[in-house]
Amino acid sequence: MPARNLAEPYPHVTTDDTAVDAVRLLAEQNLPALLVLDSDGTPYAVVPGSQVVRQLVPEYVMEDPLLAAVIDDRHAEALADDLAGKTVAEWLPPRTFKPPYVGPDAGALQIAAVMARSHVPLVAVLERDGEESRLLGVVTAAALMRHLLASGGQA
Repeated sequence: MPARNLAEPYPHVTTDDTAVDAVRLLAEQNLPALLVLDSDGTPYAVVPGSQVVRQLVPEYVMEDPLLAAVIDDRHAEALADDLAGKTVAEWLPPRTFKPPYVGPDAGALQIAAVMARSHVPLVAVLERDGEESRLLGVVTAAALMRHLLASGGQA
């Protein structure tokens, strides 16, 4: 089955959106990763949920995990305040994953290979027209597994 048929709409933010909106989207939609598009609508970054959480934890707690045991919820609320006033571009972790992508005619096994190589649980499906590109949707690891299981491993 071609990628255009496997692709599903996927909630996303842009680099110009607020960091608070990005975290809220990830949390409310139970997303495995945050998909960030640039201002032209082209995939810019994929940030796995674990890395979004990482952005909320101060560096001093990362260096000394024992501190996390003594920081209570009052202090945790202050962590979220650090997001206020920042755009997604300003807030993105320094190590983001460039979104893996395929064209609309890519097969399921090609998508699986791209996903496995990139270690990212979603692959964008892009349609290109000259210099322009348009996001058709995303194939998630869960959707890909459903397809592969339903087809008996035949892709």
